[in-house]
Amino acid sequence: MKEQLMAMRRVFGDRLAQVNTRAELEALRVEFLGKKGQLTTILKQMGKLSAEERPVMGQLANEVRELLESSLANHSEQINALEIAQRLKAEKIDITIPGKKYKLGHKHPLSIVLDEVKEIFLGMGFSIATGPEVELDYYNFEALNIPKNHPSRDTQDTFYITENILLRTQTSPVQIRVMEKQAPPIRIISPGRVYRSDAVDATHSPLFNQVEGLVVDKGITMGDLKGCLEAFAKRLYGEDTKIRLRPHHFQFTEPSCEIDVSCFRCGGKGCPMCKGEGWIEILGAGMVHPKVLKNGGIDPDVYSGFAFGLGLERLTMFRFQIDDLRLLYENDQKFLNQF
Repeated sequence: MKEQLMAMRRVFGDRLAQVNTRAELEALRVEFLGKKGQLTTILKQMGKLSAEERPVMGQLANEVRELLESSLANHSEQINALEIAQRLKAEKIDITIPGKKYKLGHKHPLSIVLDEVKEIFLGMGFSIATGPEVELDYYNFEALNIPKNHPSRDTQDTFYITENILLRTQTSPVQIRVMEKQAPPIRIISPGRVYRSDAVDATHSPLFNQVEGLVVDKGITMGDLKGCLEAFAKRLYGEDTKIRLRPHHFQFTEPSCEIDVSCFRCGGKGCPMCKGEGWIEILGAGMVHPKVLKNGGIDPDVYSGFAFGLGLERLTMFRFQIDDLRLLYENDQKFLNQF
């Protein structure tokens, strides 16, 4: 048995010298010190020894076990040091190599114009309000004085989820939601995405952006509406800009109007952008209908207000002289890098 232990130790030493990886080291440990390893096999012969030989062989076996375990531990440290050295060599950084230049992104043209619009109205004391894009039919139509089956719904055909839930066709529902929660005075704008089932072409899209405006207080008149929007137009297009109000009809305002601005390209003389008219339509507006005020929980005998809505894409196309709305959504880098 003693000869077997000494032979096993020699073989272990020779095998250990050839080990270079942790996997090989673990396999060697199992082979010699595992439950079915060589040392265990030798120790099973202890029962054949005499009472005098057992203590001697037991002590020798323990010494051999300690030697093997110690050798395995030392070799593990060597492998660890070797792995660290190899990793450092592989991960070495050449600090003399020029760094990579990363291109920074920039604002989308829609975001550029939206930020300008926000800044203008925030400067006039407005705050920003938001509402859900998935809206109830009540807020999108009925509360805005557009009952079911009313013909004016035809121009705002949209995507219905259920009979009473839809993707909003305008940001006007935010008016009602704000009036329900906030007592006058109210002065808000509400930018956001809206949806209509329009075919995609150079001037239409099933998804686009609006900016809604609402002012409610005592004594608000059409003159306040004109003054507010004239100040907005001058800030956006220059101090020489003029505005023109044309009669129109919206279910949720009375009276209603379309707002035109003098062409900022030709100064009102007539050009291809304004189609020779000298004026460009930018938004619709009007005095908030008394029924809409009532639906928002506000007494129309005490308060009055005006509202307006503008298309962000339309403003952006005018701002950058873009002739096709689809360019704003196609993510063409050649197009977007111009801004």
